[in-house]
Amino acid sequence: MLKSIWNWFKQPAARWAGMAAGVLGTALFLVVFFQGVAFTNTMEFCTSCHSMTFPYEEYKKSAHFKNSVGVQATCVDCHVPHDYPDLLIAKVMAAKDVYHEILGTVNTKEKFEEHRLQMAKAVWAKMEKRGSKECHACHQLTDMVIEDHGRRARRKHKEAIKDGKHCIQCHKGVVHELPKGYEG
Repeated sequence: MLKSIWNWFKQPAARWAGMAAGVLGTALFLVVFFQGVAFTNTMEFCTSCHSMTFPYEEYKKSAHFKNSVGVQATCVDCHVPHDYPDLLIAKVMAAKDVYHEILGTVNTKEKFEEHRLQMAKAVWAKMEKRGSKECHACHQLTDMVIEDHGRRARRKHKEAIKDGKHCIQCHKGVVHELPKGYEG
């Protein structure tokens, strides 16, 4: 049986058919894969879990949701790396969020608040490790008209440029409420 299959693959037409099937299968896989990644990068997907309705309500009160220039940063703009392979690693790591959603770890406002500091520290650590890279997709200190900022922001941003600081080092609690027990 195996010998007859092998002999079939030795024929030129079979090799072309095999290659065509391989190319078609790979193309189909890639289309489905990237569509899946795109779907999981939507606001609707992110907020479909009950536990995400709590931070979503905070987000809707922020300038990242509604502002004078009409630019909206969504969940993935801030919380998911924009570059590969880090984006895929983040998607795999997000499986823990689905796991905790199923377990009901943070399915009430009270439980969410109980875990908020731990969750916030994890997000801040990830942003710190990446040098606020996701923030820099929209915000660049060197591109800001610092003279248009308030007195304190002008001073702090000039210091940040000089000291090589990045966003999350000063801007915790910009979109979401700071957790109880947080000492900045």
